[in-house]
Amino acid sequence: MAAAPSHAAMRTVTGTVTKVSDGDTINVITPEQTKLRVRLYGIDAAETHGFDAHSDRISKAGQPYALESQKALEDKIKGREVKLDIIDIDKYRRMVCIIWLDGRNINLDMLREGHAEAFIEYLKQPYREKFLEAEREAKSAKRGIWALPGYERPRDFRKRLKASNGE
Repeated sequence: MAAAPSHAAMRTVTGTVTKVSDGDTINVITPEQTKLRVRLYGIDAAETHGFDAHSDRISKAGQPYALESQKALEDKIKGREVKLDIIDIDKYRRMVCIIWLDGRNINLDMLREGHAEAFIEYLKQPYREKFLEAEREAKSAKRGIWALPGYERPRDFRKRLKASNGE
């Protein structure tokens, strides 16, 4: 019997984290000076920017806990050399990766600590169960986003913004 296909890394590269845009997106520069825009695989963090209905413009408001999530990721990896397991390339041409630092899976750390939720719509094997378990642990301990009253999924927040923006 054939094993189910997995989303194992297509390629692994190393680089230094130069910017943390939010809790799930970073910029990395490789030793060859290639600049990569990277989306952390399997997680979705609160949006740092939002739509201001009063001015019809994008605002800095974003979602509750967005800045805390961004800072948590920054504190972990900004300026550090990381290993990137490239899983996919998304529609925005970002590398979708598992980020490793000193043998630790940073994506999983963000979930365990409640800085992001599992992006269930995109989670595949061999990562799916580990990521969902990490989210369950954070939820039951009410860590980070899971301590917020009326938590809204980032995905739902983005859809609501598009709808209010007439998209």
